Amino acid sequence: MMGKIRRCDWANKSKLEQEYHDKEWGIPVHDDKKLFKMLILEGMQAGLSWSIILVKMPALCAAFDDFDPEILAAYDEKKVGELLQNEGIIRNRRKVEAAISNAKAYFRIRDEFGSLDNYLWSYVDHRPIVNSWTRMEDVPSSTAVSDALSRDLKKRGFKFAGTTIIYAFMQSVGMVNDHLTYCAFRSH
Repeated sequence: MMGKIRRCDWANKSKLEQEYHDKEWGIPVHDDKKLFKMLILEGMQAGLSWSIILVKMPALCAAFDDFDPEILAAYDEKKVGELLQNEGIIRNRRKVEAAISNAKAYFRIRDEFGSLDNYLWSYVDHRPIVNSWTRMEDVPSSTAVSDALSRDLKKRGFKFAGTTIIYAFMQSVGMVNDHLTYCAFRSH
């Protein structure tokens, strides 16, 4: 008889959470469009649970043109109005407008640093920070690195980029590996 697979405590509420945890969370991402998409999604999650984002992910990706910054940067007030009528997404005007302004800020970062990937990963010396937490209570909601990255992103025009959002982003794209020490998926 096989034993139960141990996961981080947060990833045991739903099948969607388990799949996200097992296949994506903490795995290093270096694709600019995926990094940008995750920045936007983490901002959309502010004040909500990640499980809501996972449930709404297909509708969010469809409504926001898969978070392609080229397309998002060109959204106008008419498009914002359409999005705010879409019941399948997070209908928060500030978050919708932030996605658009963040797309514009993305291009400024890309122009200055060559890629969003190069800019973001420079904050962790281009390799993941691997922590050794044994309990969820020990995992921080922010760090000095997320504080610094958050400050700089805001300075560059990003919205919904507070330090807690940025730390969650860093976890999601593998800049930080916060899989608990007993987690079967720690070694990604």
